[in-house]
Amino acid sequence: MSQKDEDWLALSDPDIGTDEMEQALLTLRSPQLSMGPSVAAFEQALAAWVGVGHGVAASSGTLGACLLLKAWGVGQGDEVITTGYAWHQVAHAITLVGATPVLVDIDYWSGCIDPAAAERAIGPRTRALIATNVNGHPADWSALRALADRHGIRLLEDSTEAIGSRFRGQRVGTFGDAAVFDFSQPSALCVGQGGMVLCRDAGLADELRYLRERRIDDRRSVSVGSRVPWQAGMGELQAAVGLAQLGRIDDILMRRKQVEAWYHAEMQSFEGIKPPYLADHVDEVHWMLYQVHLGKRFTASARQQLIEDLDANNVASAAFCQPLHQQFFYQQQGWKRGALPNTERIGDRSLVLPFHGHLDADHIRFIVKTLKDASVNVGAGAAIYL
Repeated sequence: MSQKDEDWLALSDPDIGTDEMEQALLTLRSPQLSMGPSVAAFEQALAAWVGVGHGVAASSGTLGACLLLKAWGVGQGDEVITTGYAWHQVAHAITLVGATPVLVDIDYWSGCIDPAAAERAIGPRTRALIATNVNGHPADWSALRALADRHGIRLLEDSTEAIGSRFRGQRVGTFGDAAVFDFSQPSALCVGQGGMVLCRDAGLADELRYLRERRIDDRRSVSVGSRVPWQAGMGELQAAVGLAQLGRIDDILMRRKQVEAWYHAEMQSFEGIKPPYLADHVDEVHWMLYQVHLGKRFTASARQQLIEDLDANNVASAAFCQPLHQQFFYQQQGWKRGALPNTERIGDRSLVLPFHGHLDADHIRFIVKTLKDASVNVGAGAAIYL
């Protein structure tokens, strides 16, 4: 192992303890590795923890969203509104089911979808709206719920980035007609690969299960056989790890909060630092990654130089996302830079730093000092704000 490997501070590091290891070993010794009792238990446990009636596990958040859109009848000729600024795998489901994504701008402060921009984009072919709790900060669910009800469209809540966050007293995952979670890195609840759809409608949950995967007991069913399944189930091993991790999730989130506090304290060494933005309606935020926004004097190329300087000092960092409308596939559909000014302004200057429960105060002190030195090296001073 190289010195860099020994000292490398990764963006994320899954919180795997003895409980997860024991459950994984028990599962590996069992006669059932494909979808079975652990999957059903994980579905029930997460639905209860979030506060909804039903959970349907899937092999990823992307496929969970695909199943949901298909269950709602969304497909060719339909439009689904979303943003280009977030973890994109759920938004990709729109294209995968044959519908057309309509990208709208974000709220400058929260990074979440702007309800007013979303409403302006609604047209005769609009069937659904996907809104993300971006990097842990809940979207404006009161406005989005009212918008969806007013126009008679489905509301899908993407809570992949925000497990544990609360909006007006309720955990995220309870505000849409259904919600999607993904449990790949860097989620605080990480099983490697996997996702889940949560909903209150028992009929919808049954339909999702029919679309997800054919069960042995369903082989002769005429009604189930009328659907072509996606083969999108979660395995027992992932579910066993998820179930064990969910049992420790409050402790996991608490330790991540301590890392966040260390970051906040050290970030005060930057001139003109601003505290993280929390909207009035937000009760609690659990960040997916620690994100800083670079000041106006930084360019996208300057951010890249920061990333390279941090890398040279064994600190992982990255742009938070590459906005969808600036990606080649979507540009082939007519999207161009200049269409979403807030998305571009934040997208060009957002930077994420290592964030997980295995970091200590000395790690954070080193990361922030390295970032501060790098910002001076690129000639941009310390114009960084959260």
